[in-house]
This record gives sequence, C-alpha cells and structure tokens, in this order.
Amino acid sequence: MSNTMSPAHSNMVWQQVRPNEVSNPDVLEALQQIDRAQFVSDDYKSLAYSDTRLPIGCGQFMWTPLEEGRILQALQLKPANTVLEVGTGSGFFTALIAKLSSNVISIEYFAELSGLAGSRLEAAGVQNVVLHCGDASHGWKLADRIDVIVLTASCLEVPEDYLHALNVGGHLVAITGQAPAMQVQRITRSDEWQWQTENLFETVVAPMVHAETKPEFTF
Repeated sequence: MSNTMSPAHSNMVWQQVRPNEVSNPDVLEALQQIDRAQFVSDDYKSLAYSDTRLPIGCGQFMWTPLEEGRILQALQLKPANTVLEVGTGSGFFTALIAKLSSNVISIEYFAELSGLAGSRLEAAGVQNVVLHCGDASHGWKLADRIDVIVLTASCLEVPEDYLHALNVGGHLVAITGQAPAMQVQRITRSDEWQWQTENLFETVVAPMVHAETKPEFTF
C-alpha cells in the first residue's frame, strides 16, 4: 500500500471496494495508486472517496468507487492490451484502465469534459492515453481491431460495430437494458462470427448520449 494514501483513500479501497466482490489484486493496486481526488472538481473534493456518484459537469456523473472497482475487475485487463473506452468522463476510470493496460483510446462526447480529463491525466503522469472528442454512440472508426472495449454509459443493446471491432479472443464490457434492472455484460469474441455473453451483475446508469430510449408512440 502506498504510504501517501490518506485515511479516506485507504478506507475507500479497503472498506468500500474490497469487501464487495472486488478481489483482483491488480485492480486494488490501481485504486491505491491513483488518487481519485485528482479527478474531482474542487467543489466535491471532500466527497472524492465517498460511495456516491459525483457530478462532473455537462449533466454527467462519475461512477461510485465500488462501480469503478467492479467494472475494472470485469474488464480482465492484461498489460499488453489495447483498450477503447467510450465515455472518458472525469478521466479517473481512464487512468485506472491505463494503469493495467498498454494503450487506451478514450472517446468523450463533451469537449469540456475531454479537455478537463486531459489536464487531469497529464497532471497524474498518465501518458499511454489518446483522447478523442465525438459521438461514439453507434461505433467509432479504428485503425485496427482492438483487445478490450468498455462502454461507460448504458445502451439498450451493444452497437454491432463494436462487436466487430474486437480481436478474436477480445471482449467488451457494457451496461445494457433499461432501468430499473440493467445488466453489466461481458461479451467475448470467440471466433470471426461468434460472440459469447456473460451477465455479471445488475446496476443502473445513465444512457449514452444519442443512445437514449426513444419514447413509445401513443395515440
């Protein structure tokens, strides 16, 4: 454990996250080494380690530390992996992914959030992330296939373009469905034309911009 951890930071890792089915030592190490408070605005720094979703601007929110830990563990990252993250947000989850992988491509719809995340990642010394700004609700053009994809906002179904962007053996973690019972799913590409889906646990998060549920037509 880092000697520079504050008591609140230490409690977040050991009292909130670890007792709740987050046992992967690499995930816990990343949560120890990257200070969540660096990715929170001054107005909310006193709540940086609390078990709550914090506003980050543009109507968006950070996941709770437990959600971050559980989904990071679900990604099953390896040091050689290249990762696509859809939804940069505050940049904290981006930093966690970067700690456990080789390279990260992160897409954010809101230019303001992407700029803030870039500044925070630079201040934290995270160098293996490339940030882009744009609408990735239905896919994102990549130079090559990728090992791991994570969608940080919910969608009714995973866009097909993302399934085809995976390397064979690669996997995608997404939150699918509608409130009040969304599923965190891990989808693994087993060969060129087959994907295997695991339902991991339930949660509810906001929908991806431009992937919101359309209102039902009524007479």
